Amino acid sequence: MSKKMLLLFVLSVAFVASVFSLKLSAQTPATGDWSASLVDNESKINLNFGLRSENGEKTNRHQFGQTYDFAELGLTREQVLRGGPVRFTLAREAGTIDCEGSFQNSKGSGTFRFTPNAAFVSGMKSRGFDFEKATRTNDRTPQENRIFAAAALNVTTALADDLATAGFKLDIDDLFKAAIFKIDSNFMREMAATGFPNLSMEDLVKARIFKIDADLVKQANQLGFGKQGMEGLVKMRIFKVTPEFIAEVRNEGLSDLSLEELVKLQIFKIDAEFIRQAKAEGVPLEVERLVQRKLGFDRRRAL
Repeated sequence: MSKKMLLLFVLSVAFVASVFSLKLSAQTPATGDWSASLVDNESKINLNFGLRSENGEKTNRHQFGQTYDFAELGLTREQVLRGGPVRFTLAREAGTIDCEGSFQNSKGSGTFRFTPNAAFVSGMKSRGFDFEKATRTNDRTPQENRIFAAAALNVTTALADDLATAGFKLDIDDLFKAAIFKIDSNFMREMAATGFPNLSMEDLVKARIFKIDADLVKQANQLGFGKQGMEGLVKMRIFKVTPEFIAEVRNEGLSDLSLEELVKLQIFKIDAEFIRQAKAEGVPLEVERLVQRKLGFDRRRAL
């Protein structure tokens, strides 16, 4: 489970990074290929868009995948299952993606044409987000553009306005992250209200990936782990160091453990029952000694 969440984080970062190299203008249509398949028990559709390079050739460099409701595309589940030629459109504030192709055996493919919306670009620019300006000092493509990705992910001026109310300093990349991980101003304010130090968009992304909310932060503070930072909270989620688990081991006499020691107990599946049994056999209440007993080292020495 943890590997899956980490993979999601890595892929999302790669997705945002890939957007940097796009070179669309606000008025220039772009073309490419799409493929699709049903997901979530056939209740939604996953679309993968592949933009063509400037010379019209196919490239694997600009790939965008996202899951959509059928209603967003003007497409029905029955059309996909029935198969045959289709036309559908993803209309977003950043632009319109017109698709045509066909489905067979619940899988589809075809071509698309993307028409950017100049009003979206100007609206974002007035809010301090210039989608046509290079943001990296070493960027060799000053006209790089993220408009297609904004359409695919539904980055909107309303999203920018909402995030701005939380008082965070944001850039265009942050807009993409917020759209991908469903981060809004309410979540930002709730997390900030916990007193979390130096809260950044990267922290909020990790919080979404690992299902860390304001309640968990408060619980961590109450348990004495408030200074661990986001990485500490991520460890608590990955290794299931829950308030209940902490209370159990503390009730058995392990009352002053660090987060790393609690993680070690979970890694070796040392729970309250095992601790009680080990105590009954005279094993000292030390994490390393409990781990040795779990691995059978103590018994081997006794033999």
